[in-house]
Amino acid sequence: MVRPGLRSRSVKRLYRKMPGSRSRVIYRRRKHYIARDPLTFKELSGIPKNIKIIRRGAKTLKRPERIYGGVLSPETLAMSIKLAVRKAF
Repeated sequence: MVRPGLRSRSVKRLYRKMPGSRSRVIYRRRKHYIARDPLTFKELSGIPKNIKIIRRGAKTLKRPERIYGGVLSPETLAMSIKLAVRKAF
């Protein structure tokens, strides 16, 4: 049996053919979490890619301390604020 850390479903199993027609299981960790802007699909800055920080870290480590921090990119936020102010006048 494999070591206990590889029995988890958080590890991806890849079945590969080896020389001599043997098949073998290769274990790989899943990809990092990447937070994206929902409007431009750009990667958000200030958001950690490490899933351990996102799950267990402090709230201030998870997203920037500004309005719509961790949701919109700074460029999108600036554009939306400009549009809102222009529409108000």
